[in-house]
Amino acid sequence: MTQASTNILLAFFFSLLGTLIFRSHLMSTLLCLEGMMLTLFIMSTMTALNSQSTVMYTIPIVMLVFAACEAAIGLALLAMISNTYGTDYVQNLNLLQC
Repeated sequence: MTQASTNILLAFFFSLLGTLIFRSHLMSTLLCLEGMMLTLFIMSTMTALNSQSTVMYTIPIVMLVFAACEAAIGLALLAMISNTYGTDYVQNLNLLQC
């Protein structure tokens, strides 16, 4: 495994660890999820460039589309929750209430 692949895997696991540790704020969780998507995009791009298949070149583009949709939905939820509750603390949300 090359040093670049090791660094990318470490970045992914640190983003995953950040998601697990900083669960109290929605904004920090969204930032960690974006870091995970960025590392997945870089890994898929490196894999597509190393393989000689033309089908593999579409995977990073599809992943970018999903990352953009995830970011838009996450920011919309963050804006809605902060307008409704006044904060982005996850503990203040009562998800069982209709």
